[in-house]
Amino acid sequence: MTSFIPGFNNTLNPKAKFYMELAEQCSGLLQGQRNAVTNTANVSSLVYHSLLDTSVREGKPVNWVGFYLRDKANADSLLLGPFQGKPACTEIAFGRGVCGTAASQAKSVVVKDVHEFPGHIACDAASKSEIVVPLTAPDGGVYGVFDIDSSETDAFDDYDRMGLEAIAAMVVEASDF
Repeated sequence: MTSFIPGFNNTLNPKAKFYMELAEQCSGLLQGQRNAVTNTANVSSLVYHSLLDTSVREGKPVNWVGFYLRDKANADSLLLGPFQGKPACTEIAFGRGVCGTAASQAKSVVVKDVHEFPGHIACDAASKSEIVVPLTAPDGGVYGVFDIDSSETDAFDDYDRMGLEAIAAMVVEASDF
């Protein structure tokens, strides 16, 4: 497993360096473990605490990091998986809210202000911005989504998207969904 992140090579950007180091830590956590619950639990904890502790996100704190996984009994639904933060919605339909939109489109969604996103699901009233990255299967299907919320608007940028997409790809590669 590699911690290379496309677009981050030979960069001096502090946020890019942060995500390169975070990807390396994720790689170590995922090494030798194929269980999806174990891997998503460890990654959600590592990412949550790392995003809280880094100075490159100063003024843009995260308040929720976790996974929603495709329901094996209802393929058009996501069920709450491992997470860090306040209690969350337990089930989200594909196409509904930011998570359901990212899952149905199989592409990352970055929302600067959740109050302006049509159909936003307010699991935590403190959340003001959000990024959701799909866990994309090799065949293009979606195993679930990786969801990160912030209590501030405009908290996520392209560096966050690229870094979190790389981490999501590592989770998919290392796990049996």
